[in-house]
Amino acid sequence: MLCEQVLGKLEDLDVSGKTVEYVDIEWHEAFKKIHKKITDQGREVGIRMDDSILSRGLFQGDVIYQDETVIVAVNTPPCEIIEIALAPGHEKMAAKVCYEIGNRHAPLFWGEKDTFITIYNEPMLVMLSKIHGVTAEKKIAKLDFDRRISASLHNHHH
Repeated sequence: MLCEQVLGKLEDLDVSGKTVEYVDIEWHEAFKKIHKKITDQGREVGIRMDDSILSRGLFQGDVIYQDETVIVAVNTPPCEIIEIALAPGHEKMAAKVCYEIGNRHAPLFWGEKDTFITIYNEPMLVMLSKIHGVTAEKKIAKLDFDRRISASLHNHHH
């Protein structure tokens, strides 16, 4: 099966009488044009997107295939994240947190209850933990790409 475009969002489609299969696309794969994947039902899927995917990405609930009986949708699995909270009275440190995360070209998301979220790596966790008035905690969570702050999520190299 070959998937070549995003057909819409799963929540916007009528799925009655159809089998919905999910293909896992990790957060760091979201901006790649070509994938070879297996759905949660064991179906082999080739994904070949056009250049628009380089800026749009593939995210939770994106439908990439549909026929009379089957829908294939993207699942973005949970991953290791850092949840960043600011202590009361230290709200201005948000600028430093955002600067440091952006300076490392890491994706940044709004979290719950005035927190920020970024992708986990140990040097990032250590650096954030050293900022006065900031608490950084490693967790496992599903990223909500509708809450992203960064303009793009794909890596770029100098």
